[in-house]
Amino acid sequence: MPTVAPLDLEGHCIATIFLGGVPHFALADGVVHRLDHGHKWTELHDGLLSTAYDAARSRLVTGGEDGKVRAIGANDSVETLAEAGRKWITSVASGPQGAIAFATGKTATVRFADGKTRDFTHPRSVEGLAFAPKGMRFGVARYNGATLHFPATEGKPVDLEWAGAHTGITFSPDGNFLVTSMQENALHGWKLADGKHMRMTGYPLKVKSMSWSAKGKWLASSGAPAAIVWPFTGKDGPMGKAPLELGTRGNAAVTCVACHPSEDIVAIGYNDGMIIAARFADAKEVLLRRPGKGAITAMAWDNDEKRIAFGSEAGDCGVIDITG
Repeated sequence: MPTVAPLDLEGHCIATIFLGGVPHFALADGVVHRLDHGHKWTELHDGLLSTAYDAARSRLVTGGEDGKVRAIGANDSVETLAEAGRKWITSVASGPQGAIAFATGKTATVRFADGKTRDFTHPRSVEGLAFAPKGMRFGVARYNGATLHFPATEGKPVDLEWAGAHTGITFSPDGNFLVTSMQENALHGWKLADGKHMRMTGYPLKVKSMSWSAKGKWLASSGAPAAIVWPFTGKDGPMGKAPLELGTRGNAAVTCVACHPSEDIVAIGYNDGMIIAARFADAKEVLLRRPGKGAITAMAWDNDEKRIAFGSEAGDCGVIDITG
């Protein structure tokens, strides 16, 4: 039976991550807590709005209401990467070769590892940012679609149009697909080779959490009484295919999903604080945590694939050891 080490905090947990094997919990007030031979913490911002981790999960990049973009790494090392004055940092993303991107209003800024920056201004506010897994390319979620930029060159931006407000964005691990979450209860995707659309609808709630499986063949999502897991095994993604529905609970809603680092398993968090793990192949479930005080808003696996750090909107956080 999995064991849970609780960490009761005050406030909304935005992100969790393991840095150097140590679980970290980033809260909306701008304080990052960690369980490292006891409870310790570091104040990064006066109000935290957005977070992202790099591919190696060696640091957590954060953006705040104080106009600062910072990064916290293992051993509690903190670096200030950018300052935007009085503007709120509404979205951040971590990219290849030490690059990051951050958004303030209608502008997305890329900061390269050498400290140089480049701005990309849009007609409407930038809602979400994501880097492609290969090459220096990043995507912006915006009103009526998404835009792809190539910050290291003078390449012309690529506009991907679809009516409505797009709020989150993610590339498939192979870089072949781009998927956005929308203000309406839906996901929308594009096959990047030809711009073909992929409509993923039928959610009773907004999708606030998305997670790709280890090999990128599945995209798990929240927004329903089950984790909705779309197949991306064919050349046209999920079109014409039904998604898996894992961990169905008729009286609860899935609020957070986190796919296992190497196996086709997903951790599923619900609005009552319960967490389970479900296997794609046969939908087998394992209870990881009983209901708590608030909806699960963040989960992250460790590099050893044995622990999950979780946090909720009510601040009841902790670490699950799935080996017991």
